[in-house]
Order: sequence, then C-alpha cells, then structure tokens
Amino acid sequence: MSVGQKSSSMGKTPKLIQSIERSAALLEIIAQAGGSARLREIAAISGIEKTTVHNILQTLAHLGYVQRRPGDMRYHLGGRILNLSRIVGDDHALRDRMRPTLEIIARESGGTVHLGVPSGDKAAYLDIIDPHDPDIAAARVQRREALEGSAVGLIFLAFVPGMGKRVLSTRANALDAGVRQEIEAVRIKGYALDLETYRPGQNAVAVPWRENGEVRASIAVTGPSSRLPPARLVRLAWMMMKHVERATVQQC
Repeated sequence: MSVGQKSSSMGKTPKLIQSIERSAALLEIIAQAGGSARLREIAAISGIEKTTVHNILQTLAHLGYVQRRPGDMRYHLGGRILNLSRIVGDDHALRDRMRPTLEIIARESGGTVHLGVPSGDKAAYLDIIDPHDPDIAAARVQRREALEGSAVGLIFLAFVPGMGKRVLSTRANALDAGVRQEIEAVRIKGYALDLETYRPGQNAVAVPWRENGEVRASIAVTGPSSRLPPARLVRLAWMMMKHVERATVQQC
C-alpha cells in the first residue's frame, strides 16, 4: 500500500454502531445537565424517541453507568462511570478528606484501617493505617485485590450497581451461592464481615462511605481473629458507621 493510499484509508470515517453512539450521547447530556436529568429532557435534547431513550437508560442503569434514586425521577451518572473518572482523577483528595476519620477509627479499634475504592473488577487501597507497623502499611497502598471474600469487596458487590456483573465478566465462577448469600446479608445489615476468609487468622469488618447517595469507598478494620472476634466486629461496625456519617455531614 502506498503512502497516499494509507493516508486515504486512515482518513475514512469508521463504521459507527448506532446504539453505542446513542448511549454516549445520553451520558454526555446527563453530564452537561450537571450529572442528572429527567427522561423527557434527555429525549428532547437528543432527538431520540422517548421509548428508545428509556430502553437505553435501563440498560445503562443495569450496567451501573446511570442510576435512579428513591423518590427521584431523574437519571444520575452512576457509580461505574464515576469510577472510571476516579481512576484517572485525584485519589489524593479523597484520601486527604477521609484521613481524619481513618485515624479516629484506628485509635478506637486498635486495628489496621483500610480505605478501599473500586478499581475495575477489583478493589484498590488509597490509604492504610497500621498503628503496629506503619512502614508495611504504606507499602501496601494502591495494591489491587479481588473483591470476592474480602469485607471491602463485599461492600462494593452489595452496593455498587453492576459490580457483580463486572466480576463475572472476568472470573466466571467467582460468585458462588455462598458469596451471593454474603452479599445479600451485607445489603440487609449495612456492613460486611470477613471471618478468616480472605487471610487465615485475620478477621475484618467493613462499612460503606457514600457521596450523594452512592457508595464511593469502603472503610475496613482488620486484625488477628483472637483480638477481633465476631461480636467485637459488630460493635466496631456501628462505631465506624457513626464516624463515617459524621464525616459525611461535615463535608456537605
């Protein structure tokens, strides 16, 4: 192929897939409207028939790219698309905002405290406070781990739309019946327990941190199972939720 032929072929308009074009357009409309918009508004701006817009938004909601909130008729950008922006965004800001809360929880629990965020189909740790070994804690920051089995991961699987589907797309047998039961229990109780599932001899408890109603991070306390038996983990969960709620109110 000559240089001229190559330039010509590279300049050709690719064959576009209409459904993807429309999905991208609807997401841009919601973003330009400040992160949320009503179905009628989205259809009017896009020029796409209302039923088609509804079907596309339902698909995007199922995948976690948009969401509806209780009592709110608008479609909001969902956790999955916000997670994509977070990956290329400033994690330092989130870590700085949550650091005082992590320090309080570490002081009151005596355990190692983790700040985890979704990262694709895994969890990444933005901050770890280990009062017993600060150097090891710092070395583990930004490490990515599988979601299934860990307390942090169970929080994301329970509360982040589309997260289970994301995991199954890369690890087909990851969410067996036992894990699915744990996820449902987390949804009911509001916190997640790990009783030596992820690491032998280690127990953990995790709670969600929400921003504008969406779970954006998970905070966990881990330690030897001898010091963190199940009954104490439950008490720690309520303590952690109290401090997380207080921090959320202060940041509003």
